[in-house]
Amino acid sequence: MKTDDIQIFLGLDVGKTDHWACAVTKDGTKIWNRTLPNDEAKLTKVYQDLRAKGTVLVVVDQPATIGALAVAVAQHLGIMVAYLPGLTMRRIADMYPGTAKTDEKDAFIIADAARTMPHTLRSLHVSDKEEAALGMLTGFDLDLARQITQTSNRIRGLFTQIHPPLERLIGARLDYDAILEVLAAWPTPAALKHAGKARIDAKLKKHGARRHTAWAAAILDALDEQTVTVVGTEAAGLVIPHLARQLIALHAQRTDVASHLESMVEAHPLYPVLTSMPGVAVRTAGSSSPRPPARPSTAPRPWPLMLVWHQRRGNRAPRSNPSA
Repeated sequence: MKTDDIQIFLGLDVGKTDHWACAVTKDGTKIWNRTLPNDEAKLTKVYQDLRAKGTVLVVVDQPATIGALAVAVAQHLGIMVAYLPGLTMRRIADMYPGTAKTDEKDAFIIADAARTMPHTLRSLHVSDKEEAALGMLTGFDLDLARQITQTSNRIRGLFTQIHPPLERLIGARLDYDAILEVLAAWPTPAALKHAGKARIDAKLKKHGARRHTAWAAAILDALDEQTVTVVGTEAAGLVIPHLARQLIALHAQRTDVASHLESMVEAHPLYPVLTSMPGVAVRTAGSSSPRPPARPSTAPRPWPLMLVWHQRRGNRAPRSNPSA
């Protein structure tokens, strides 16, 4: 990054409520060194005051999340913004005296590195609206994936306690809403036995299970493997319907997010390059496209984006359960 025309280097060690701001001139003189609230009005005033003294370059150590407002305000004012990666900053910090890590010291290091080592900086341009939305959606998708895993594990844990044979059967099929609808309607072994094969079969068929007859028979067979009623079964029967409904809702939310991600990722200019790599489909491409750093999202089962990607290439979509 070229900084020949920059006269003031403003380093921001960003924080949740306050940043530490340190501004230095081209000769290394400090002209500002204090906390700066993470507030639009305060940020605007400091930026404008510094810009009145010369061309300003704002450098942050975190351009996303807690640093997003500081970046957005600077870009709105037409001030150049750069990013000093964390690992690079820590290596540079080793060259400065002292071992203490303080916000004030970090802000000075960021500003001084921008002044003396501009090649370590990464330019930040005005974020494309779609890329900003992509970052939010992939982060939300990751949260949903974690909640799905947690809820599934809780259901499996309850059935492991009250009826292990039934857990072995349905535990691997909790990705299917048809199974969850059955559990929501008849959450205990006694309720399933009372419902009978015909009603279970009808419920599975209604909610799209292709092997509804075989699954209904398998559920009844699993019920026959245990005759005793374990203590806590009645309480589990109160909890399981709520967990099943919660998991169905999480599946629906993730499918909705997937539909938005699909159109956004396919419009990205690097989409053909990313998806040409082995093992990279639409969801992975969404979390890998260039933007302020975000955590990658991994899918525990083949969600709609992945299915669409395979279908468009004439391949048979992978399934998390061969008996589906």
